Amino acid sequence: MNDIVRIETHQRMSRVVKAAGLVFVGGQTSADPSPDVKIQTAAVLAKIDGFLAKAGIDKTRLVSAQVWLADIARDFTGMNEVWDAWVPEGGAPTRATVQAQLASPQLLVEIAVVALG
Repeated sequence: MNDIVRIETHQRMSRVVKAAGLVFVGGQTSADPSPDVKIQTAAVLAKIDGFLAKAGIDKTRLVSAQVWLADIARDFTGMNEVWDAWVPEGGAPTRATVQAQLASPQLLVEIAVVALG
């Protein structure tokens, strides 16, 4: 019996890994290089919704999130507006948000989550 399930696995990484009763969704970024953090955040959260669905769960099962912003002073409020509207009422996961240099200058936000499977 395989107790680890990988979804959208490639040589470098899997987009989702289910193990030990948890679902790990790796860091997601927006495919839309829009300079608006709200648009990028909405795109990232839509991708996360899709990956959670592929794992057979939804965002009500979230337990933890990590958010990386390219410019936390500029984008924290805008990202939070979209995040707050997306998170289920009463179901907010633990979360850490930090500033980081992302993989390309067009990227403003990256988010990874862990959920109960």
